[in-house]
Order: sequence, then structure tokens, then C-alpha cells
Amino acid sequence: MIRRFTLLAVPTALIACNPGEQAADPQPTTAPETPQPPATPEGTPAPLGGARTVSERTDTYLFEYSYPQAAGDTEGLAGWLDSRLEQERQELAGRAAQGREEARDNGFPFNTYSSETAWEVVADLPGWLSLSADQSFYYGGAHPNYSFDTIVWDKEEGRSVEPIAFFTSAAALDEVLGPQLCEALNAEREKRRGEPVDADSDDSFDACVKPDEGNLLLGSTNGQGFNRIGIQIAPYLAGPYAEGSYEFTFPVTAELLEVVREEYRGAFTAP
Repeated sequence: MIRRFTLLAVPTALIACNPGEQAADPQPTTAPETPQPPATPEGTPAPLGGARTVSERTDTYLFEYSYPQAAGDTEGLAGWLDSRLEQERQELAGRAAQGREEARDNGFPFNTYSSETAWEVVADLPGWLSLSADQSFYYGGAHPNYSFDTIVWDKEEGRSVEPIAFFTSAAALDEVLGPQLCEALNAEREKRRGEPVDADSDDSFDACVKPDEGNLLLGSTNGQGFNRIGIQIAPYLAGPYAEGSYEFTFPVTAELLEVVREEYRGAFTAP
């Protein structure tokens, strides 16, 4: 079951016809999509159960946010994600209002701001739900940008746990996984750039990236325990925007299991 909410507003083209006038923000109107239910009023928690998709367009911004059924069916997590939804929507609305005001004051055209967050399941285990999010946003400037997010939900305790918190320390994880990550990153850089990375380079785009500096994901291929570590590296961290993002997956080994905190080792499996 998907609960979809769509809010529409007066097209910006109607405002662009009068660049010298400041139009008032229109009140969004609900556009029901039968047989989907109408939008939940802003600030009102959505009912538990099912996936959720929200899309809201006004004359200053486009906001989209979604999460899957597994998250919507998990008590506590759905509320956590709904809270994040409201925070991101309010941040976007504030940024867009300020951006339009600054554009008007400086005589520049205003381009609609946008924010999109799409959560997906990485691993659904008996006691844990691991999620990742693709995020894209535009706050003015030459082009939009994008990034990643992650969360692991403890089903028994009803709380979120940062993936890095499963390990004894970021330094310990880097000691075990860092060399593999650096080797894989440089191999992929070489493919994209057409030349190997200079080992003596002091360019930040040639430097190794530590596991906790990227977006750390806990994954599973057996549905019983975490046995894969994923790392997503957003643009500008390991290379220029045009080079895109980097994504790698590594198996959980006995060596890596040694740097998992004792209280979480039962959630992992290794050869």
C-alpha cells in the first residue's frame, strides 16, 4: 500500500509574466489521485502502515520525499522518517523564500528550488532494518547537487543507530577496510580519468577516503545478518562533480568482525 500526497500550486509561469511585481505565495490545493488518499495536513503524523510518497510544488520550490513499505510498517521508524520529512520541507521552504527575496533585490531571475529524498531498503533482518537514501537538491547556482544518507533501525529497541556506531571506532574500521577502499577507489578513478592516480599527488581529489567519510551502509545477502559493507562517496569528496559519485561493496570478513562492537556482533555474519 502506498500513501501518496501531492500538493499543487499556481505555476511559476503566471508570475514570470510580471517580473516587477512580487506575487503572494498561493495556498497549495490538494489534488487527489483516485484511489489514493488525500494529503495529510502539514505537521500531522501519517497513519502507520505502508509506503509513503509526498510531492509538493509551490511557486518557489518542489519538494519530494518517499520511504518504502518496510519502513512504514515499522512502528517508531515511520514517525522518525515523517519527522525528517517535515524538517527537510521547512528547510527547503525557508531557503526558497530567502533565495527569491535575494534574487528580487538584486534584479536576478529566480529559479525554483528543489529537494528530493528517496529512502530504500538495504537489508531487512529479524532485528534490524537498514535503509539508504538518495538525496538531490537545488538551491540556486550552476547545477543541482546530490548526496546520500543512511540509517539502521533497531526493531527491538525502537531506535536509530548510525552504521559507524556498530564498530569500535572509525579509526579501527579504517585500519581494516581503508586500504581495500583506497585501492578500489583509485582503480575506479583510473578508469574514469584515463590515467592512474599519482601516488605523490597532494590534490584532495587524489587522496584516499576513509570509510566513515563516505555514506556507510550495512547490507546482507542472506537475510540473517549483516555480511556486506557498502560505501557511497558523493561528488566533490573523491573527485570533481563531473566525475560523479563512487559506490563500493565489501564482504564482512573475520578481520572486520573483530572491530565490530561486542554488543552488535550477533547482528553480523562472516565466512
